[in-house]
Amino acid sequence: MDLPLFLRPNLIDGSPVPTPLNKKSTLEQIRERFDADVERFSNLSTGQATTIDAALSMELITEASVAATNPIQRVLDIGCGAGNNSIKLRQTLGTDFDIDLVDLSHPMLERARKRLTEINAGKITVHQNDFRKIEFPENHFDVVMAAAVLHHLRETAQWSEAFEKIYNLLRPGGSFWITDLVIHESPAIQAIMWKRYGDYLVSLGGNEFRENVFEYIDAEDSPRSVTFQLELLSNVGFSTVELLHKNSCFAAFGAIK
Repeated sequence: MDLPLFLRPNLIDGSPVPTPLNKKSTLEQIRERFDADVERFSNLSTGQATTIDAALSMELITEASVAATNPIQRVLDIGCGAGNNSIKLRQTLGTDFDIDLVDLSHPMLERARKRLTEINAGKITVHQNDFRKIEFPENHFDVVMAAAVLHHLRETAQWSEAFEKIYNLLRPGGSFWITDLVIHESPAIQAIMWKRYGDYLVSLGGNEFRENVFEYIDAEDSPRSVTFQLELLSNVGFSTVELLHKNSCFAAFGAIK
């Protein structure tokens, strides 16, 4: 069996309920949801409210990009949404860069392009597609960012292929930075952390809000553990891997080629 599956603890007794990968939402269904949610994701401070420590994680991956990679002239933002992470990178770096924005949602891409054009004089190219289907030149990008997107990968083979492609797209010395939902190796620890996340969501919007978030996570997401992803980064060839931050079911981490 291709484990670990994403396990959502049952809200009644805390027991894990497996969600089969073949029952997850399609990319088209995911696109439709994000098409209708552009405004929420267009705010640097509140755009990822359902993500614990979202603002801190964004700060950390952009600061790490600048610290680890010099110069930064070409950036790839996978699952860019409304462009928050690229905007934060431009603010942190203080100089312009060329950027390729990738997302399934056309409205998200248009909002990201508009917002970046206002602060960045570099070339901005948008791609409405799954990044795995786009032919980018190898050894080309200085920085690749992937925020809250890789959890849509399913089987282990997809994860391996995606990480290997990103490694090949980066120039030597380039870096890859991730913020994402993660699971835990131990079902018992997963249950504890998922309850903590549920409590966090209740503090934001009550029980109904928690249920709404849990519903679309159940439908769409198939995250993996930090340990799985750090090991995979090493296996595909990255020379250095870094865990920047982890809180409950969310983490910020990356690697340098």
